[in-house]
Amino acid sequence: MTDFVDPRAWASLLASFALSALITWLSIRYARRSNLLDLPGQRRSHSEPTPRGGGIGIVIAAAVFFAIPLFAVYAGPAGAAAAILFGLIIVAAVGWWDDHFGLAAIARLAAHAMASLVLAISLVGHDGAAVVALFALAATWSINLHNFMDGINGLLGMQALFVFCVLGLLGHHYAQPTYTFAMWALAAATLGFLPFNFPHARVFMGDVGSGALGFLIAAAIGIGLDFGLLVPSEALILVSAFVIDASCTLISRMLRGRRWYSAHREHLYQWLARGNSNHAQVVALYAAWNGLLVTPALLIFEFVDGYETAIIVSVYVLGIGAWLVGKRYCLQCTKVRKRLCDHVT
Repeated sequence: MTDFVDPRAWASLLASFALSALITWLSIRYARRSNLLDLPGQRRSHSEPTPRGGGIGIVIAAAVFFAIPLFAVYAGPAGAAAAILFGLIIVAAVGWWDDHFGLAAIARLAAHAMASLVLAISLVGHDGAAVVALFALAATWSINLHNFMDGINGLLGMQALFVFCVLGLLGHHYAQPTYTFAMWALAAATLGFLPFNFPHARVFMGDVGSGALGFLIAAAIGIGLDFGLLVPSEALILVSAFVIDASCTLISRMLRGRRWYSAHREHLYQWLARGNSNHAQVVALYAAWNGLLVTPALLIFEFVDGYETAIIVSVYVLGIGAWLVGKRYCLQCTKVRKRLCDHVT
């Protein structure tokens, strides 16, 4: 999986897609037989019982076509491939258990932190304890961030697809075909799941998939940093759509004295989805952010020197402003609907 024109590499991408789709389809049958269903409720964004746990298709395809092949082709620090496979298994197993039986938040967080710490030691252990701690914290946040943002049809899948494709293009730009096809194998695995979840959800990803994708994105960015394909500020631009929404929501809840760690429906995408927008329209808004702002910002960052700080500051200032405007718009719509209902009654 090292030659950009090697047909075997392209065949592996097709196989990654097919395996993910097959396992996702089988997971729907399994979930229905096992009564593994997400029921509609106050904190839900769907109106009918829907199978969950379909993200296991992404996990298995990622293990077969990304994590396991790293043992043969990864030229980075020793043990990194094993750490990625270990972390993926731990995060996915914890998510699978939580999907089936429920799991205390502290137990989930401990498992995520362990997987992230092993990943950090393997990738950046040579840079000192402070860097290891920072990377482990970022990876743990990535796992939970992507779990938080998996609340409507297609949003997480489309975001992960964008991230993996961009990382693959960076690998191609810097003549790293191994990295390129590793990222595109992850993109293919994600794409195999998407038709079952978007625009109409026949299955939800579940914690088994959302946590695993968060871990895989952290690992993919970590490898890119190790190869020198991108820098941390560039990575923050790449994942800005989710980071801004989740961070602004968390800070907002803390400032209002809410229990920030409890389940809620206060992310901007959730407000939009239960407002005047359907799931596909909300996903299109986040895709527009990636296409119209993140992509040009990354291109400028990559090819124009001297403006790196201005670029990342601009992206996050605009993102925070968009979050505030979007939240205000949703609140105004809610007040209007309430007044209309009160008038009718």
